[in-house]
Amino acid sequence: MPRPPLDGLIDDLYHLEGAPPYARLTLPPGPSALLIVNLGAPFRIRAATDIETAEYADGCVVTMPTRALEFGYPLRTRSVGVHFKPWGLAPFLPMPAAELRDRPVTVEQIWGRPAIAELRDRLGTADGPHEMLTLLEEELMRRLRETAGLGLVRHTSSVIAATGGTVAIGDLSAAAGVSSTHLARRFKELIGVTPKRFARAQRFAATVFAIDPAGPVDWGELAARAGYFDQAHFGHEFRAFTGLTPTRYVEVRRRFLREHPGHVLDSWPLPAD
Repeated sequence: MPRPPLDGLIDDLYHLEGAPPYARLTLPPGPSALLIVNLGAPFRIRAATDIETAEYADGCVVTMPTRALEFGYPLRTRSVGVHFKPWGLAPFLPMPAAELRDRPVTVEQIWGRPAIAELRDRLGTADGPHEMLTLLEEELMRRLRETAGLGLVRHTSSVIAATGGTVAIGDLSAAAGVSSTHLARRFKELIGVTPKRFARAQRFAATVFAIDPAGPVDWGELAARAGYFDQAHFGHEFRAFTGLTPTRYVEVRRRFLREHPGHVLDSWPLPAD
């Protein structure tokens, strides 16, 4: 767990090294942001709106997506990364998060070439994963800056998450003493999406994490518990977020469980092969 105040911005820091479980992984859009510092051969990302994949040598920065992303890995991969809370990336960005929505960029585009070159050099010669993650944490502490509206967005996002995305957004802006327009503007600046879109992602994520792919799934009960209007609405959301039907999604998750039991990535990414 990162030290304060990073713990209010970050879910975890991680180190990934070796052969990836699959050459290509689909990352469904979820309520989180991501920064990867790449230390191996380049990887590739294809945003859902793009035909072509783009190559990322130094790493990438991804604000909370609204569409699935496809990651293509080299035969062996080596990187360190940060899973940010949805608002957690904002204090490290030189632009509004909405400018990067569904448009992954290299770390160089965010922090500049000299800075990322120096960081990659220090990480590459570090004495093991623990030292690498400590260096990355120190870099984040050094770059942390005050961000207007962060407290408002963090609090409101936490309420949305606590209700699994089912809270009325109008009630939140009233409780916070701001207009719905002001709240939406802050969300787009710091997370990249409106509160309504954020709530939709939270509801989908909560639903997916409630699925046990190892056992039978009662789709009707799951949809009702998550507050979906009906099973058709639920199925539509599933396809919008993953490109898969609910039953196909579970088949793919079961494949991951079967082929790579206990793998660190088996919770959200999906095999794309």
